[in-house]
This record gives sequence, C-alpha cells and structure tokens, in this order.
Amino acid sequence: MFRSLIGYAVLAVVGFFILKLIFGLFGFIVSFAVTLLWLAAIGFVIYLVLKVISPGTAQRVRDAIKGNKAA
Repeated sequence: MFRSLIGYAVLAVVGFFILKLIFGLFGFIVSFAVTLLWLAAIGFVIYLVLKVISPGTAQRVRDAIKGNKAA
C-alpha cells in the first residue's frame, strides 16, 4: 500500500510539471501571436496614413513588400 501511495505521488508531481510546461509553452505562443498582431496593426495604420498623405510612396512600399520591382 505504501509503495502504491508513493507511485501515485510521483505520478502527480510528474503530471504537475508536464502541465506547467504545456501551459507555459501555450502562454508563450499566445503572447507571441498577440505581439505579431499588434505589430501588424501598427504597420497597417502607418500604411494607411502614408496612403492618405502620399499615394505614390504607399504604392512603392506595397510593391516592395509584394516583391514587385518599383518603377
């Protein structure tokens, strides 16, 4: 009985560490995705402002991002 109790305790500790690792990685992935979305939103706002102020420059930026050669 004592041996089985120790086995369950070890299993609980190992399970706790595995769950902590999984949720830690999940938190990192979610944090990274939110950061990327935030940076994309900032870039989009800058592009919109640039498009209103200088449409030609905005077109060159869009062509540079798409990979087309700017004329």
